[in-house]
Amino acid sequence: MALQKPPVFLNLLQIRLPIAGIMSIIHRASGMLMVLLIPLSIYLLDLSLTDEQGFTAVGSLLHGTVGSLILLLLLWVLLHHLYSGIRYLLIDVEIGVDRPAYRYTAWAVTLLAPFSALLLLGIL
Repeated sequence: MALQKPPVFLNLLQIRLPIAGIMSIIHRASGMLMVLLIPLSIYLLDLSLTDEQGFTAVGSLLHGTVGSLILLLLLWVLLHHLYSGIRYLLIDVEIGVDRPAYRYTAWAVTLLAPFSALLLLGIL
């Protein structure tokens, strides 16, 4: 029986992932963030639907700096997850599987999601 080598320590900061790998990690993180933001979204919706004071409170909260950042994060998470999910569905039907296409679509999803979020919030 041969001796096995001990596992090698991998420094994740030195590994150069392709853009499709980075986009895949962001897709998973965006899914996790969507789940984590569900309670906050439900609370704000419930508060805004209780009465007029609750509605104005939520409106003033979301128009502040922190609220705008939360909205930007939520919108970016939703759009990135949507765009990358469409990309994965197209890959499932073998569209965009070859090497240049999967790189271009990964770059497109990674750059289009924050741009779309900023555009929809009216920042751009």
